[in-house]
Amino acid sequence: MNTMLRILAGGLVLGVVSHSASTLHAAAPQAADEQAQAFIARYLEEIRPLEIALNLTWWKANTSGKDEDFAAKVEAQNKYDAALANSERFAELKKLKEARLSDPLVARQIDVLYRIYLEKQVPPELLNRITAKANEIEQAFNVYRAKLNGKEIPDSEVRKILKESKDSAERQQVWESSKGVGAQVEADLRQLVEYRNEAAKKLGFKDFHAMRLFLSEQDQAQVLALFDQLDELTREPFRQAKADIDAKLSKYLGIPIDELYPWHYQDPFFQEAPAVSDVSLDKAFAKADILAICRKFYSGIGLPIEDVIERSDLYERPGKSPHAFCTDIDREGDVRVLANIVPNEYWMGTMLHELGHSVYSSKNIPQSVPYVVRTDAHILCTEGVAMMFERFSKSGQWLTEMGVAVEDPQAYSEAGAIMRRNQLLIFSRWCQVMLRFEQQMYADPSQNLNDLWWNLVEKYQMVKRPKGRDLPDYAAKIHVVSAPAYYHNYMMGQLFACQVHETIAKNILKSKDVPNAFYTDNKDVGRYMIEKVFTPGATLSWNELTKHATGADLNAKAFAAEFKAE
Repeated sequence: MNTMLRILAGGLVLGVVSHSASTLHAAAPQAADEQAQAFIARYLEEIRPLEIALNLTWWKANTSGKDEDFAAKVEAQNKYDAALANSERFAELKKLKEARLSDPLVARQIDVLYRIYLEKQVPPELLNRITAKANEIEQAFNVYRAKLNGKEIPDSEVRKILKESKDSAERQQVWESSKGVGAQVEADLRQLVEYRNEAAKKLGFKDFHAMRLFLSEQDQAQVLALFDQLDELTREPFRQAKADIDAKLSKYLGIPIDELYPWHYQDPFFQEAPAVSDVSLDKAFAKADILAICRKFYSGIGLPIEDVIERSDLYERPGKSPHAFCTDIDREGDVRVLANIVPNEYWMGTMLHELGHSVYSSKNIPQSVPYVVRTDAHILCTEGVAMMFERFSKSGQWLTEMGVAVEDPQAYSEAGAIMRRNQLLIFSRWCQVMLRFEQQMYADPSQNLNDLWWNLVEKYQMVKRPKGRDLPDYAAKIHVVSAPAYYHNYMMGQLFACQVHETIAKNILKSKDVPNAFYTDNKDVGRYMIEKVFTPGATLSWNELTKHATGADLNAKAFAAEFKAE
């Protein structure tokens, strides 16, 4: 069974649709269950060690950036892929998937394993090419640094200049340089897209994008229909919010509104809300200890993260990935975060986000849950949890509760609320660009991708294309390489985040102001998250989990309420 979206006239709801299967001539349920359990046991013996080894090499490569560590990562990936590509094992698994399994938990594990193995049922040589090419591009991202006046600068400095500089020429130089990695990897990325499509077509899918959604229990057409609805829901509120942002940026920068270009929107991709308030959200963090705040917050709600911090790699250095992520190494509690912390609101939110991933992991999914499903229900669910906790970096009252000295908590919260509203709208429109770009890129890789990218940016983000620019800016987004066909899950995760937060605010906090409700020193929040969100692991599909946690299918109501949309 695969959970899918369907759009009804009354709004977004979600249903369950079955993929057709051939007529089954299965063994007796008890015998089939025993065979399935034997298959799972063999998987744990053969594949689990390879998976853990891959996770460790992946971590080491991203923390060092060294050639030999990336080479080890490729070797580990190839061994893992080769084991999953075993056609005899897959044939056995396919029969088990079609069998009449009587144990729902065993059946769920077989279904999860089927989708894991299916992706690898292509020639090993092709899998190796995909891995090598993706690895090569990822390494280029890790070592690339933008330049200002010929000198390399870290990612944090890029963001600082784009946020604070009033010199348009300087901003443009830094923005353009930050996109320079795109030109370096464009040819390799196009080759990778061809390899991925080749693999998908060998498995009977029209292209890689459609395959990736199927493998994550989603349907491409129905996800696109959801985003059409979100486009309608957000278009006018976004237009109004952006008009206000443009006016304030124009005033701050001393240039006419019609001369605003991408480098004026502070974030390199305009996926974050520009800080346009007179109240600085960064000022509160000048002397704040971001890690101490995170420790206090997560401990206060009954989800301590001290052990995660001890295993993590959290500050900038050359060669290390300039991004942020959380990884569960072994599904036995070895959970780590890679980050590059600097004292500002962006990194406060980012650390709340990544540590939110960490608490939705084998730290809090019981060991009694079988290994195969001892993970998040879906990537959109773990993204939703991370986004839900991330929201508090914009609350002056929350920061005060955390012991941070904020000059005017009310003014901070008001500025933060506007920024959060803008953030929801801006991020929604940015996700439209990413989803539709990748869908169309894999559908027709031969088209002018530079033009496609900027057409989508202009349509959904309403940002002007720089005059005469014809460069592969799409290739400067690492997710296109390392997390393909993933970005729509951030938006669906935001729907999940708003829905779960609303449930907490109403049922636990008894708050009458849901969007601005916050939680500190309330263990009931952690108990709710463990019981209703974490404990099931992936024994439930993403929409089954949403209903288990909130009492309703995934929907856009709570999200719309955050920015007062009808």
